[in-house]
Amino acid sequence: MATYAIGDIQGCFASLRRLLARCAFDPQKDRLWLVGDLVNRGPDSLSTLRYVRSLGDAAITVLGNHDLYLLMIAETGDPSLRRRDTLQAVLDAPDRATLLNWLRQRPLCHVEGEYCLVHAGLMPQWRVKKARELAAEVEAHLQGARYPDFLANLWGSKPAHWSGKLRGMERLRVIVNAMTRMRFCRLHEKNGFEMEFSARGGLDSAPPGSLPWFDLPGRRSADHVLITGHWSALGLYRLPNLLALDTGCLWGGQLTAVRLEDRALFQVESSPEERCAMAE
Repeated sequence: MATYAIGDIQGCFASLRRLLARCAFDPQKDRLWLVGDLVNRGPDSLSTLRYVRSLGDAAITVLGNHDLYLLMIAETGDPSLRRRDTLQAVLDAPDRATLLNWLRQRPLCHVEGEYCLVHAGLMPQWRVKKARELAAEVEAHLQGARYPDFLANLWGSKPAHWSGKLRGMERLRVIVNAMTRMRFCRLHEKNGFEMEFSARGGLDSAPPGSLPWFDLPGRRSADHVLITGHWSALGLYRLPNLLALDTGCLWGGQLTAVRLEDRALFQVESSPEERCAMAE
């Protein structure tokens, strides 16, 4: 049995199938760990959702910011929230309700042994055990009867710091933003570590005083191997305690898998029809 961790798919279903063939993935004995952002910007989010759902327990996927965006626009129906997405086929699908309900049940982070699977990262104050507890708070709201209220109030970048004293949507928003959107953090005199959302480039794009979240001093999750995506400008980035796997398939890059048992690397190039029009 092998476990393959795979970077952001974002609707690039053809590349996913080619990558799984290259890995010789067998759903009867192997497992997939997906870093989130199954959907959006690529051309076939619908097939991606249907396929991953069909794998049942052979696939674990955490939620990414684009997955949450899909849930938000599906629930609100507000056209002003749309951002040149490629999600209409999902919204029009006859099995829309089944797929969205399945997506809503996915975890925000998954912890197993020495590994923590999360889309973006963890605040430096959080040990992995604490992060899993905080993720459960969000999941309870997302999976509960009042999930439309949660989704309607989720979006926003403030507060940008963590405090155990936070309550309500402010607390939930910080947890979600750290786990699905964070790239850089800076040390704030009053608030401690504060997330920085303006920079989207590589490591050299760090705003003054900021560091990549995984380089922050004293990061308490450093005793686990974090498996992440989200940061296509960072690209494939491997450390003893980090596997960052978003290699920008929809931007003309690759779709990447790492076999966790021996860290063997598998990649396929994106196809021209999958490359996001916004990248041109």
